[in-house]
Amino acid sequence: MASEGFSEFYNAAPDGLKLHARIYGEANTGVWPVVCLPGLTRNARDFHELALYLSGNAKAPRKIIAFDYRGRGQSDHDPEIGHYNVGVEAGDVLVGLSELGIEEAAFIGTSRGGLIIHVLGALKPAVLKAIVLNDIGPVIEAQGLAHIRSYLDRSPEPKTFAEALEAQRRVHGADFPALADTDWARMVTAICRDTDAGLVPDFDPALVETLAGVDLTKPLPDLWPQFDALVAMPMLVIRGGNSKLLSAATLEEMQKRHPGMEAITVVGQGHAPFLETGTLPGEIAAFLDRAEGKSK
Repeated sequence: MASEGFSEFYNAAPDGLKLHARIYGEANTGVWPVVCLPGLTRNARDFHELALYLSGNAKAPRKIIAFDYRGRGQSDHDPEIGHYNVGVEAGDVLVGLSELGIEEAAFIGTSRGGLIIHVLGALKPAVLKAIVLNDIGPVIEAQGLAHIRSYLDRSPEPKTFAEALEAQRRVHGADFPALADTDWARMVTAICRDTDAGLVPDFDPALVETLAGVDLTKPLPDLWPQFDALVAMPMLVIRGGNSKLLSAATLEEMQKRHPGMEAITVVGQGHAPFLETGTLPGEIAAFLDRAEGKSK
């Protein structure tokens, strides 16, 4: 185990791309491992603090696998932009889990990661033991996607850490008044990498192009059939109180369709809540413990 609390894992995707994940915790703890899936342009570093907690400080320490999708973090960029889609990325996750010998796990998905979980439910439902959806559901609000596309299209190019921190606070501060300086600093560390030219976003710029053709004047396709297939699954949904992507109405409908679903609304945060903040690590750990206890 590396001194940072994790080890590096690399494997080949079906098309040969080199993909990366972080592994936290011991291989055989006797409890479900947890698979962490980040947002559209994000990477495994988003889950670092939560993964340290779940693998070391929780009542039932768990093995944690945090994936970098193709084109993000330490995974190879894909020369074929069309491969940046949730179907391909779900397939990559299944290949990685197979390489690790993991047949079933609890899954935590932030934003796009939650969409991938919906796809996994269709591709291989047996792999899913419990689900945490972070600010994502079957309905994506056009306003929220427009906000994401807007800040990615006009993404600043800071050269220093201080400039990057100020840029993130300027773009997202109104939606995240609850965050402290240390939270913003962790965000910059997670989403940027240091190069000779300064700090750069740690994802393939071509990812932005995947949003260009989305017509936001029309309702976006929903995933209610895929969600309905998950209603027997233990589920916790976390919503940012200021979220533009997951509406309170959608969350209410999710609870109607999945009466056993648990929900948390995080005051003072938008899309998507920082899972390492406040009481969230403990609440997520407790949910996983309850879900596993009921399965035995």
